[in-house]
Amino acid sequence: MTALPLVFDAPRRGMPPRHLADLTREEARAAVSELGQPAFRADQLARHFYRGVTDPAQMTDVPAAVRETLTEALLPGLLTVVRHQTADDGRTRKTLWRLHDGALVESVLMRYPDRATVCISSQAGCGMACPFCATGQQGLTRNLSAAEIIGQAVAASAAMANGELDGGPGRLSNVVFMGMGEPLANYARVRKTLDALLTPAPHGLGLSQRSVTVSTVGLVPAIRKLTEEGRNVTLAVSLHAPDDELRNTLVPINTRWKVGEVVEAADAYAKKTGRRYSIEYALIRDVNDQPFRADLLGKLLAGRLAHVNLIPLNPTPGSKWDASPLPAQREFVARLRAAGVPTTVRDTRGQDIDGACGQLAAADQVDGMPSVALAAPSMEPVEAPVPLGAEADQE
Repeated sequence: MTALPLVFDAPRRGMPPRHLADLTREEARAAVSELGQPAFRADQLARHFYRGVTDPAQMTDVPAAVRETLTEALLPGLLTVVRHQTADDGRTRKTLWRLHDGALVESVLMRYPDRATVCISSQAGCGMACPFCATGQQGLTRNLSAAEIIGQAVAASAAMANGELDGGPGRLSNVVFMGMGEPLANYARVRKTLDALLTPAPHGLGLSQRSVTVSTVGLVPAIRKLTEEGRNVTLAVSLHAPDDELRNTLVPINTRWKVGEVVEAADAYAKKTGRRYSIEYALIRDVNDQPFRADLLGKLLAGRLAHVNLIPLNPTPGSKWDASPLPAQREFVARLRAAGVPTTVRDTRGQDIDGACGQLAAADQVDGMPSVALAAPSMEPVEAPVPLGAEADQE
């Protein structure tokens, strides 16, 4: 099903300029001191950055004579908006970003009555080669820097504060690493991003660990590392098949770490954190949506601290992959629930704005580089009633 190889080590490309968000607080203070300014100026810059302030003229607590020097040195522009697209009556906004080297990535900001969630990318492209995912089939361009990842969340937080989505000013409450790329293949920078997301203002966004979700296709050593480091964020595992035979083709990483190993690693994380993990399962017509596979998945997960988040596939134009029909979705949900496995169906957002699998980025080519893709338009599980049935990078 796929001719692309697995890629764990990102291609060596020129990384973006140094940014305050790439540094520890101590490193940032030292950098400011090297520029001949008091160390506390770094704290002032951090306050502005995490509030989404990009114009030096608005940094009125910093002397005008040094604003440009400090911002050029520590707050360089890393993300340039190519365009926004909105959907769902203005409650969903997808942003295509151009990075310093011309690579493209996407983020999606979704507003709900009780929360606002941003889905962010951790890599330009992806090396996991999943055949039904447009991102995976385009290969890995490079890892994003911590500042490039953090910047997507900061931009979303500022957009909510400024009332840029329908409903007026609000607060960003959730971040999910379910955009382009395999987060745990860029472990060091994702870890630093988590620190920034969870650190209270003014040195971070001050989110709770329960409101941050890290998704993975199953890099077992990295899941174990996340567990050992005492993180308490939500873990989501993109399983997509309950048996090794099918998963070897749908999720090629399974040739390294089998279904049983992945689930055992997730169990260890759940035991350490006390947090239920999510099993992401894209329902693909006549591929993984058979009733016997629902039974296999139910048997695999029964009694574990896990829930299943079913995702009706939203295919890209021309793709041979298609979503499971509604009767198959209903049967799949019913069998999982009969096995005692909590099951939800993912809400779909942004279908009218090229929402699936990076269609927005796929329309753009920059400097001949391959465009990139976003895995899914919505990351919010919505409970489906039974009748409806069917939802370590090295520095």
